[in-house]
Amino acid sequence: MENVNENVGKRLTKKQMWIFAIGQLGWSILGGIISAWLVAFYLPTKELKDGVNVFSGTDIPFFTLITTGLVIGNFLTILGLITALCRVWDAVSDPLIANLSDNSKNPKGRRMPFMRFAAIPFAIITVLIFICPSLISGGKEPSGWNVAWVAVTLVLFYTFMTIYCTPYNALISEFGKTQDDRMNISTYISLTYFAGTLLAYTPFVFAGLFRGLVGYYWSYVICFIPLAIIACVCMMLPTFLIKETDFVEAKPANTNAFKSLGKTFKNKDFRIFSASDIMYWIGLTLFQTGLPFFVKVSMHLDESLTMYFMGGMTVLSACFYPIVSKLVFKFGKKKLVIAGFLGLALAYLITAFINIIPLPGIVYGILIIVIAAFPMSLLGIIPQSIVADVAEADSKVTGEKREGMFFAARTFAMKLGQSIAMLVFTSLAIIGSSSTSDVQDEISATETGMMVVGFVAVAFCVLGAVILFFYNEKKVMQTIGDEKILKVLNEAEAKKHHEDKVEEEKTEEILDDNSQSSKEEE
Repeated sequence: MENVNENVGKRLTKKQMWIFAIGQLGWSILGGIISAWLVAFYLPTKELKDGVNVFSGTDIPFFTLITTGLVIGNFLTILGLITALCRVWDAVSDPLIANLSDNSKNPKGRRMPFMRFAAIPFAIITVLIFICPSLISGGKEPSGWNVAWVAVTLVLFYTFMTIYCTPYNALISEFGKTQDDRMNISTYISLTYFAGTLLAYTPFVFAGLFRGLVGYYWSYVICFIPLAIIACVCMMLPTFLIKETDFVEAKPANTNAFKSLGKTFKNKDFRIFSASDIMYWIGLTLFQTGLPFFVKVSMHLDESLTMYFMGGMTVLSACFYPIVSKLVFKFGKKKLVIAGFLGLALAYLITAFINIIPLPGIVYGILIIVIAAFPMSLLGIIPQSIVADVAEADSKVTGEKREGMFFAARTFAMKLGQSIAMLVFTSLAIIGSSSTSDVQDEISATETGMMVVGFVAVAFCVLGAVILFFYNEKKVMQTIGDEKILKVLNEAEAKKHHEDKVEEEKTEEILDDNSQSSKEEE
């Protein structure tokens, strides 16, 4: 029987990497359902709810399940407030789950048992978020019970997301024993992430088949159920097909949760990355949440095109994936992520101009897809690899293996960014609505509001690029001894030094010439 020390030298095969990535496909379906549908479901526009009952031949009545108006400081919606309050719970649960995973003494591993435990309730809760009391009772008015239902189920959703995703992400660092392995794993899980997100958009096409039979809300719930089943199966597969202890030494960290979290954030480079990463998740979630509204409200196109736009961007983005790893070993990770932020900002700038420069909506849709695809491929692959780098560098310096805590912090950054995005979207998208001051009014997204959302998204993306500029990639690479990327960074540094020296010499020559000219004039 192989002992642990021999096992930890083993590397995942490409096939095993793909099996591991299937877990990401599962949870990204569930996360995509929330990102794409929570706002569209509970704060729908009248345009999104158009439909006719096939039996009666009458229009499906427009009604909302929770109050859609602004409730705090004339800025926050109830849904935005709920998602913001979920972060208070996350601030406690994320480090606790990470610490339990890091300190686990389970003979089957520190990560996989948590993932197996979380998968089924995670999938069930995702569907239950959308089956609020009014849908069961047949009520057609906003209800406080619906608000309570959404609040409780969202807390549970994010809790089980943490229990699955934090250990899952920690395995990226532990399975990625070389830089090539990390880039391959990051590439595969990025592909499955966008594939899962795309699947989450399929109800835009298929819900219409049921809408005339069961109404607006149930037509989508019917579509969410098979998606949740698929997601659950995908999340379970890696836990049964990959034996964690064959590849990772299951050595408990033996640290206190909040002390471990404190040590994690003492790492300056990780603090910088985390701040930048929050900006990324805000930008990405604004895109995912806002896409159906941009399509219907700004572009005046049919909502079914939302899935086709998302699908087109996913496929085009996937086409760039093979070259991302090559670019990393040519330019380094930091420069490429900054380029990704700026490219995404450009896509948002075009989105903001939809109602300013008159072009057909389909033209804007294609432009946004084409421009956003490459930045999405960069931002989908590289940040995961950066966290793995920082976690390994920290373990070499401190002697403590706290990968779970590092990826818990990233999970928290993801959920914080998603919540801020939903808060921003629900508050800004309704700017220009006829009655933003009356809590009881049914207000919805406007062209002006969507334009403002676009400009705000640009600001977040640019801010993410500026923050990441201060990340010391060279120091991290030196610590983990990655010669490939160090060579790239040293060459870039030498080239910049040479260019600066040439520029300095040119400046001195110009000054000397000016001085000589002045003497001659005298």
